[in-house]
Amino acid sequence: MTQIKPIHIIGGGLAGSEAAWQVARLGVPVVLHEMRPVRKTDAHQGDGLAELVCSNSFRSDDAESNAVGLLHEELRRCNSLIMRAADIAKVPAGGALAVDRDVFSAEVQRAIEAEPLITLQREEIAGLPPAEWDNVIIATGPLTSPALAEAIRTLTGEQSLAFFDAIAPIVYRDSIDMDKAWFQSRYDKVGPGGSGEQGEGADYINCPFEKPNYLEFHAALLEAEKTEFKDWEKNTPYFEGCLPIEVMAERGPRTLTFGPMKPVGLIDPRTGRKPYAVVQLRQDNKLGTLYNMVGFQTKMKHAEQVRIFRMIPGLENAQFARLGGIHRNTFLNSPKLLDAQMRLKAMPSLRFAGQVTGVEGYVESTAIGLIAGRMAAAQRLGSEQAAPPPTTALGALHSHLTGGTDAKHFQPMNVNFGLFPPPPGDVRKDERKRYLSRRALADLAQWLMNGKAAAAA
Repeated sequence: MTQIKPIHIIGGGLAGSEAAWQVARLGVPVVLHEMRPVRKTDAHQGDGLAELVCSNSFRSDDAESNAVGLLHEELRRCNSLIMRAADIAKVPAGGALAVDRDVFSAEVQRAIEAEPLITLQREEIAGLPPAEWDNVIIATGPLTSPALAEAIRTLTGEQSLAFFDAIAPIVYRDSIDMDKAWFQSRYDKVGPGGSGEQGEGADYINCPFEKPNYLEFHAALLEAEKTEFKDWEKNTPYFEGCLPIEVMAERGPRTLTFGPMKPVGLIDPRTGRKPYAVVQLRQDNKLGTLYNMVGFQTKMKHAEQVRIFRMIPGLENAQFARLGGIHRNTFLNSPKLLDAQMRLKAMPSLRFAGQVTGVEGYVESTAIGLIAGRMAAAQRLGSEQAAPPPTTALGALHSHLTGGTDAKHFQPMNVNFGLFPPPPGDVRKDERKRYLSRRALADLAQWLMNGKAAAAA
């Protein structure tokens, strides 16, 4: 029997780990190359596979009326390693799926190392892969090594687009003053992680502002000393879905109260009223000892973060397990550079997956890793994996990257129902999201069935 030549995957983040898992599930050997700890990044803390460097939230787990939750369910039905690990590592987070980041990364790494068809190699791939690697997936994420990024730019003749991605601080639970803060989820909603330490519908710690102290806090954000950008970074745009808190503050004093500090669905039990503004903290680990400041990604200098965030009621004596930070993300102009099989048009032996393709978010990166892995494995086995139907969350993302948007204005995108083909006109407005979800799961089932039939043939 002829030995199957391995597929090489560069990058051991969410997309790379998922791609490797999917390839191995189809019986094809994989060499997974991860440069950490040989070469570190500005954002990662350790060398674990699929380390989460920003939030610990995979966002909504509502598969009936939320596109992110629908994508969760589609990934689960596709035997996603990332979703399996997330379900094992989940912690209470209202209507969201949030995880203990250490448990999550350890579970992904355990599964990868236990899979006999996957070989994990700790090394940096500096520049383009060797010519003898004829089937490669580049899943290096937003922190692609400089040498590889430059090689890709040279090959494509394109300047990769870039944006800044900011990291939110994490606070030790026992340093939060619960005489001022309280537990509650918006509208008392319970999520997939179960109940937090205060029971159902009380998964977040809420720190309330009245108008005068909110305005003082807002002024402090505007005056804070920020991280200086290098000359070549100064014109790089932010991604709108992950703006630093102080950048949002610059847009006006009410911007935050309609954004991450919105008080809707929350009542301060001490006053019986809705506060003027609220800072929410979400559980970050299973032990409940760490809480993430939701929406508080920042580029402020560390000393300024400590000073200003201690102005928040309940956080006057806060101790920080991690302060916020910022790093530069890079991604391809995928609609122009990639074909429908996620291959680079200028060098079809290279596929791309994850955030480097221009999707934003953990599950979106995972989804593109899953698709690229299945496509690469099918090619190695002498067939072709059709893209998921555009009516599915997986297919909507794929379509967006490979021609569903104008290449001239291409920007990172989270999954959303706006990417899906619309429902028939006779579907009531209040039923459209549920219709799209039901249609997506039915079409996904058919896609998976067709894939099994093609593999058997």
